[in-house]
Amino acid sequence: MEEMRRIDGLMSPYKAHSELARVNAQASRRAVPVGPDMLAVVQRAQRFSELTHGAFDITFASVGHLYDYRNGRRPDAQTIESLLPAISYRHIHMDARAGLIAFDRPGVRIDLGGIAKGYAVDRALARLRRLGVRHALVSAGGDTGILGDRLGRPWMVGIRDPRNHDAVVAMLPLQDEALSTSGDYERYFEEDGVRYHHIIDPGTGGSAGALHSVSVLGPDATTTDALSTSLFVMGVRKGMALVDSLDGIEAIMVDRSGELYFSDGLASVGTESTAH
Repeated sequence: MEEMRRIDGLMSPYKAHSELARVNAQASRRAVPVGPDMLAVVQRAQRFSELTHGAFDITFASVGHLYDYRNGRRPDAQTIESLLPAISYRHIHMDARAGLIAFDRPGVRIDLGGIAKGYAVDRALARLRRLGVRHALVSAGGDTGILGDRLGRPWMVGIRDPRNHDAVVAMLPLQDEALSTSGDYERYFEEDGVRYHHIIDPGTGGSAGALHSVSVLGPDATTTDALSTSLFVMGVRKGMALVDSLDGIEAIMVDRSGELYFSDGLASVGTESTAH
């Protein structure tokens, strides 16, 4: 919990004195010194942006910070259009040796919500390993990291039905791996029959709309956290094509009609669930 709180203190968009808040306040005017955790997470985020051709982009916050899911507020179309040019991971510049981050234009903001929880899970697991723990499960919301097994058997982790809080769409046996789920049911509000949720498509500045949820299995939670967000934006066809191109990565997707899609390595799970 100490490690979780430490990462949250650095990367929370809700804490006025977090390192993230300082970057957002100053990086458009000058290069901002940051610590090794912030530098590592932003570097990883940039690599996922390149891998996904911008489907993952932490500068979505240039528009995304105007959504208020608790009070049901969103920016209008004109505001979104005026701010869209600020969304591009290419606006972020880093000097890794000096530990500096800068933005190359005004109005750019970053949000690490699509990767920081996974990073916190991985850091917590690393701390447990240093303490000699060999079997553990660490979870932060939709991100879970697993060390070892559970009493000689795999941990059984359920994938939640995105439209039924009490149901699961699949149960997965996990051991020494990570699982992340991104869904349109985590933070959202509805207006005129439209669900506005927190997974923003960097290309439009609006909520990505093709899927209800994406779950990703992989070697570490930083990777699965970023990829679950990416695939949610990319949709089934492009998302599964990316999964198929990556070693050690599997995915489960639920589209807007409730259909399930499983990557090739999870075909047996898909058969058991009588899914596509």
